[in-house]
Amino acid sequence: MNTPHHTLAILGFHKIGEPPPDGWETWFYIPEATFVEYLSYLQGSGWEVIDLASCLEGLATPNSLPERAVLLTFDDGYRSMRTVALPWLLRFGYPAVLFVPTDYIGGRNTFDAAEPGEALCGWDDLVKLERQGVSVQSHGASHQPFSSLTLAEQEAELRRSKTTLEAGLGKRVEVFSYPYGDDGVSSYPYGDDGASSQILRKVRGTLKRAGYRAACLYGGGPTRLPAADPYRLTRLAVGPDTDLQAELREEHPG
Repeated sequence: MNTPHHTLAILGFHKIGEPPPDGWETWFYIPEATFVEYLSYLQGSGWEVIDLASCLEGLATPNSLPERAVLLTFDDGYRSMRTVALPWLLRFGYPAVLFVPTDYIGGRNTFDAAEPGEALCGWDDLVKLERQGVSVQSHGASHQPFSSLTLAEQEAELRRSKTTLEAGLGKRVEVFSYPYGDDGVSSYPYGDDGASSQILRKVRGTLKRAGYRAACLYGGGPTRLPAADPYRLTRLAVGPDTDLQAELREEHPG
């Protein structure tokens, strides 16, 4: 008798809806109708959308999850998360995760000059999202790529963002999303004995010391559990032209 395996697909979104009037379309904007199509596909596909607590439990105990589990995540904290995405998540009954860079709460996305300027969620928005099933987690403090920071600076980012969110929301923050998907080794070749492996071990140790249980990259596909490294979880980057059915048909080793 074959034992069923468990697969976790983490989807990575940014902006839902249209650009601001003075902006322009980019790949990171998903039209509202397209977003609804994605949610509708998940509803009838056999994939089950889970919340963050279930995901964390499943990383340790895969059998606690459905055989095909999906976690919906959103980066940067754009205000469209509350105004456009949240109403649809509530209609479908889907939980989600929002990763925010804490230095920019209530501000604008000045960390990304290539994208149109846009408002980010303020504290009132984040509190409402938490109450409506969206778990707010860390995207660092200053939204800097880890490969541009020293290990001490990385630790400062991790601790400062975590402390800020926990104080502002009155909850534990346990998951991190690397800004730009950069886990600190982008300039190193991968290899078990190379410089990249040493950097990865140090980054993993820093995350553990700071109290994080998992961390997400940006890019990749579904992960067969148990994951090889909970601090380097792949995410399917979703844009307006993503063929979700085709992407979720592929399973990648974790």
